[in-house]
Amino acid sequence: MTDVRVRRGGRGGPTVLLLHGLGATGEVWNGLTALLPGAWVAPDLPGHGGSAPLADYTFADVAAAVADLVDPGGTVVLGHSFGGVVGLHLAHRPGVRAVVGLGIKVAWTPDELARAAALAAREPARFDSRAAAVARHLRLAGLDGLVHPDSPEAGAGVLEEADGRWRPALDHRAFGVGEPKVAALVAASPVPVLLARGEHDPMVTTAQLAEIVADPVDLPGLGHNAHVEDPAAVRDLLP
Repeated sequence: MTDVRVRRGGRGGPTVLLLHGLGATGEVWNGLTALLPGAWVAPDLPGHGGSAPLADYTFADVAAAVADLVDPGGTVVLGHSFGGVVGLHLAHRPGVRAVVGLGIKVAWTPDELARAAALAAREPARFDSRAAAVARHLRLAGLDGLVHPDSPEAGAGVLEEADGRWRPALDHRAFGVGEPKVAALVAASPVPVLLARGEHDPMVTTAQLAEIVADPVDLPGLGHNAHVEDPAAVRDLLP
């Protein structure tokens, strides 16, 4: 069983299971959790933040590592980007009532997949200062300019190594998960699926989402990390 760092809060169901995007940590949901009326659970996915890495990365294996966080009494899964695909893999888990996928990149070219595989093969960059590692983490997670470098959201994404140097906590091998096959996951889901994007998200278009679900949601004025930019708008996506 993978050692997963988990944060929890609130009371009352259904529980909202919050799954962050590639490179981020559970702290990116801080703005949203303050607005939720009931219970929530926000793990660091394997190979991110304070959670242990996996031997190999597939979306199914990442989902299996957090599957026990689903409350069988009732859970709504909200996943961002990479975490949205993980959430779709949990749709069959007993207790899941709905899945909300935010900012999932649903269309991949062979060149994009090749670049992701190349990133997975790289050694992580190491830095002499924590500040430099934080700056790299924020770029990797797409949070540069959205959160303050001294914030918990930034600090949770870096690790100090035994030699005193610093690096982003992200295990680069997670880039190698491959094509997510979102359309097939949505088609096979036994529970309702809502797909949404920020209006200015460069990773996915409304037209691409409309090929998968009947009523995709555009969040006006927002980008790829809409949950960080406007937590209330994302809260309103929850059933």
